[in-house]
Amino acid sequence: MKRVSVFCGSSPGASTIYTDEAVQLGTQLAKEGITLVYGGARVGIMGTVANAAIQAGGDVIGVIPKMLMTREIAHTELTELIVVNTMHERKAKMEELSDGFIALPGGPGTMEEFFEVYTWAQLGEHHKPIGMLNSNNYYDKLLTFFDHMIEEQFLKPEYHSMIMVEKEPQVLIEKFRTYEPPKLTKWINREET
Repeated sequence: MKRVSVFCGSSPGASTIYTDEAVQLGTQLAKEGITLVYGGARVGIMGTVANAAIQAGGDVIGVIPKMLMTREIAHTELTELIVVNTMHERKAKMEELSDGFIALPGGPGTMEEFFEVYTWAQLGEHHKPIGMLNSNNYYDKLLTFFDHMIEEQFLKPEYHSMIMVEKEPQVLIEKFRTYEPPKLTKWINREET
């Protein structure tokens, strides 16, 4: 595993737990020689995880759309900053560059990035590990909603289990190294239930 995309908020969140966990993740990626790929901003949890990786001697690649460059939120001290035209191009580039994906806490943009790579995995567009660093139990309600999707037969249990959820960055990264994607089709038939 050479590169991991991290999806996370451009805000720091309500608790210092979120920034503390971002520091731990950025530091751990650098210690393990894994390049951080992220959204390229210097603000919020995004900036925190990037700064931690840089301070720990790691490589960091930012991917940022032009419209955010003009708002002066781009991180200028990265190993590489790739400027793309659109948010969609940003996600596609991050997926192309990465061997796995981790969601830290964030808002709708973080969720949108996470769900896109998760859907791509279900459709067989990639076979890369996907995880959540569940800081301060941030994702608990979303994980409960996944259970509801299974109950209502809109999600196969195997696809729910392909999301690795941990509280410790080191444990999550180790799970990424041994990840085996499920071998099944996306569609659920009523006869399967």
